[in-house]
Amino acid sequence: MSTSHAQLHELPLGAVRPRGWLLKQLRLQAAGQTGRLEEIWPEVGPDSGWLGGDGESWERGPYYLDGLVPLAYVLDDADLQTKAQKWIEAILGSQRADGQFGPTHNLDWWPRMVALKVLTQYADATGDERVAPFLRRYFEHQRQALPERPLSSWGEARGADNVLSIMWLYDRTGEDWLVDLARTVLSQTHDWTRFLTEELPAGVTPYFRHLTHGPNVAMGLKTPAAAYLVDGEDRHATDTARMWQNLSRLHGQVHGMFSGDEWLGGPEAHHGVETCQVVELMFTLEQLARVFGDGRHGDLLEQMAYNLLAASNDPRMLAHQYHQQANQVLVSFAQRDWSFSGPDANVFGLEPHFGCCTANLHQGWPKLVRALWMSGPDEALTAVAYGPCTVDADIAGHAVRLDVDTSYPFDETIRITVSLDEPHDFAVRLRIPAWCDSAALMVAGEQVAVAPGGDGYVTIQRTWHDSDTVELTLPMQLRTVPRESGAVGLRLGPLVMVHAIEEIWRPVPDHAGLGEWELTPRKVWNCGLWLDEPGGGVDSWPVERRPVSDVPFDAEAAPVVIRARGAMIRDWTLREASAAPPPPSPVVTTMPVLDLPLKPYGSARLRVAELPTISPPPDAETH
Repeated sequence: MSTSHAQLHELPLGAVRPRGWLLKQLRLQAAGQTGRLEEIWPEVGPDSGWLGGDGESWERGPYYLDGLVPLAYVLDDADLQTKAQKWIEAILGSQRADGQFGPTHNLDWWPRMVALKVLTQYADATGDERVAPFLRRYFEHQRQALPERPLSSWGEARGADNVLSIMWLYDRTGEDWLVDLARTVLSQTHDWTRFLTEELPAGVTPYFRHLTHGPNVAMGLKTPAAAYLVDGEDRHATDTARMWQNLSRLHGQVHGMFSGDEWLGGPEAHHGVETCQVVELMFTLEQLARVFGDGRHGDLLEQMAYNLLAASNDPRMLAHQYHQQANQVLVSFAQRDWSFSGPDANVFGLEPHFGCCTANLHQGWPKLVRALWMSGPDEALTAVAYGPCTVDADIAGHAVRLDVDTSYPFDETIRITVSLDEPHDFAVRLRIPAWCDSAALMVAGEQVAVAPGGDGYVTIQRTWHDSDTVELTLPMQLRTVPRESGAVGLRLGPLVMVHAIEEIWRPVPDHAGLGEWELTPRKVWNCGLWLDEPGGGVDSWPVERRPVSDVPFDAEAAPVVIRARGAMIRDWTLREASAAPPPPSPVVTTMPVLDLPLKPYGSARLRVAELPTISPPPDAETH
């Protein structure tokens, strides 16, 4: 039977489960916004059109399920599974004779694309045999209806998501008409390759266009990968790289994400990034890693998850921001220099600005867990990204378990223990991040040379025995990232390190949901780094690592702290409730040189990620 052209294959939902700090993070999510959303937000309450009611009938129910279902199954949480099942039954029971399903008074193609992803994940987790025939009937409906009612609006921007589900069914049935349908959907989807490589404007987008809407761009980046599933042409991988390169050149920010304070806004650090954009880019990167098999996409996935995803919520995942900033020195109700946002878009709350992020944020962590490991060539277990987890897989009829113990990305060492009933020969493929040039690898107590291939992976092919161990060490050197006007960013492995500003959390009275907060700084934020201190500099700054706490991204208990050196810059001030762009560097200052605490971006809700440099006079006072 023919299958799509993916280089890697996802393991069943629930085959990869979180451990250690990652389990704590997902438990916080389950106890917070995701687990309690139905009781605090009517948009996904019992009147939802997706449950047969007369309430919200567009994307919010499916968005919520797109995170609830994977969370329920990677945690193996019976209560969450029960919560999700009533939605699944309502959707499966809503299909009409012509194959259409969902709310009868809203026939938009777009929210059904999300619902299809929900159903494929659910089927992967449970094996429910109703899903494939349901999808087949719906795709027959699409085949008949799309010529007369083509994709438009949001669906035209996001058609690649539709293709993923079509090709999921194709991989199980091999029916050629599904490939033809996928080609039809692609033909009705925006040409993201042409736009992002040839037509992309620089600077702030002055008006709404689907092609410059931040989450749409994040979703559109997977369009060449969806096409690759259909035709297997190598040009799609090259196109994807060109799209990302041009997007980063014109709109890339210091943390590696492109701006999107609703619309693309340029590279300046005061421009925002929408939470929907973060989780959608993560899903896109997971699909790029699967389809193209290139380790660079795993590098970017870790960068998005362990920095921007973590920062988008308060530490206990009770509330979220609509827009976060790389240089975020004030979290408040205010109008900012953003492309399109209301005054509440920056606060942590239930539904700041729009409700799309309230519904959509839930997919980030659980889909990351599923994507940590995939099945590669010849069923090789392939590490797409690193985090503490347990992996259960069937390799040629042999049950194999990997227990991955690590505090990564807060530590450098990843230890893997293999469990199996009898010796078996298979491959384990480990991603070596592009930022690491001195990886060390021990297999069953013996040193192994690390020579990754062009895809960024090193392959260990051997006969494995029960309790064999693999220990991968990825030394992390603090490195600078050059920015405009001489400013710099700082990275330690996959972590973006920031000047972390002590926070005062100010509750908003009469709030909705589980909490709402503004944040103000307890200390000065407007400081520059002294990179060339005599006898010092970046390489001499001490790195302190601490055990990961029960709240992994809490600022006060940050697992990594670096003591940098710098000084206050008096003339660097606020502009429209945000830090003004950093002044040209180096800044000559007579202020005392002090220790500046650097912490992970995801731990610091008040932070400066793009910093100017300073040049103190020879006799400057130091502390």
